[in-house]
Amino acid sequence: MSFIEELQWRGMMHDSMPGVEKILAEGPVKGYIGFDPTADSLGVGNLVQVMMLVHFQRCGHQPIALIGGATGMVGDPSFKSDERPLLDRDTLQHNLACQKAQLEKFLDFSGPNGARIVNNYDWFKDMGFLSFIRDVGKHISVNYMLAKDSVKSRLESGISFTEFSYQLIQGYDFYHLWKNDGVRLQMGGSDQWGNITTGTELIRRIAGGEAYAITTPLIKKADGTKFGKTENGNIWLDPKKTSPYQFYQFWLNAADADVAHYVRIFTIASQEEIQTLEAAHNEAPHQRILQKFLAENCTMRVHGPEAVRRAQEASEILFGNATAEVLQELDEETLLDVFKDVPQFSVTRAALTAGIPVIELLATHTRFASSKGEARTLLEGGGIAINKTKANSDAVYTPQHLLSSKYLLLQRGKKTYALITFD
Repeated sequence: MSFIEELQWRGMMHDSMPGVEKILAEGPVKGYIGFDPTADSLGVGNLVQVMMLVHFQRCGHQPIALIGGATGMVGDPSFKSDERPLLDRDTLQHNLACQKAQLEKFLDFSGPNGARIVNNYDWFKDMGFLSFIRDVGKHISVNYMLAKDSVKSRLESGISFTEFSYQLIQGYDFYHLWKNDGVRLQMGGSDQWGNITTGTELIRRIAGGEAYAITTPLIKKADGTKFGKTENGNIWLDPKKTSPYQFYQFWLNAADADVAHYVRIFTIASQEEIQTLEAAHNEAPHQRILQKFLAENCTMRVHGPEAVRRAQEASEILFGNATAEVLQELDEETLLDVFKDVPQFSVTRAALTAGIPVIELLATHTRFASSKGEARTLLEGGGIAINKTKANSDAVYTPQHLLSSKYLLLQRGKKTYALITFD
């Protein structure tokens, strides 16, 4: 299957320039996508473009990830309502290093079409302003730049010369890579079409050369909300910003209306494999077969097999029949992630010194039961578990019972939980 055909069945094709299919068919092509280093982690929104490079490489072409050490100092105005704050060089270098490490988890850097990572600061750092406006700026008219949708959308609210010049800088990236590395294709999101075509125009006007563009559609959820965000903000690839459990849950919670689309974009599963999964999912939607496949696949690639195992076990604790042993193995961060939405109680650690009878724990310290009588009835009926172990009415809890030396997990029935913190 050709790269274009691959994009089309996956729903990843938005626009392309005439002739691109022909040059892709002629043999391996070098193509690149630029990444904005304004954060020290890529988010799941960036994964659309990362997977574009993955599919590009799997079709036999050479992918190049351009990390914008120079363009990150300017800021892309494309469809932004306000100018972004400019970052200092040390922050940018830190962000670049972090993003590079994440990209290396997706792309193969060996072999004849091994991936490359380049930084446009390398060719801009010694270029003076006068050289740039003389050798580059003279080839693109102001009228041409003003006609770009990314610029027109900002004319009423105002756009600085810094941001206005962004398309020239990105355009020069394409020219530089075309001239020095033989790169003939730039890819990106549909919001980048104007910047990308400025590059193809520079190549044509400066050197009479030909270059091409492909863009992907912007991903939105079926309900119209923005992909990649939750109530708590962005979903990041960095485990310090978004834990592996939260990352796994993001994909696991994909709506049925979205998940078939996501599986096509964010995995490398074949068309036949996905169709088989879809058929199984449609027969038993409650089993969430597509969501589980998507969550496992994405988390495996970003965080590795051990993180997948822990995330799956953590999910079973809340929604399944996980054992007390599995609960004991959870690290504190994952424990708090799993139970962040359940009622929380705080009890002084001193109360544990002599041990707390379970009835007092339920009815006095937490009000998990409305009265001691109700607590006793629940216990005698086997309806209460502490740390996933059935509790009897004579049980007493001491510091040795605590999870992560700090917590007790209360459970009533199958789905009612509370977490006690002993401070």
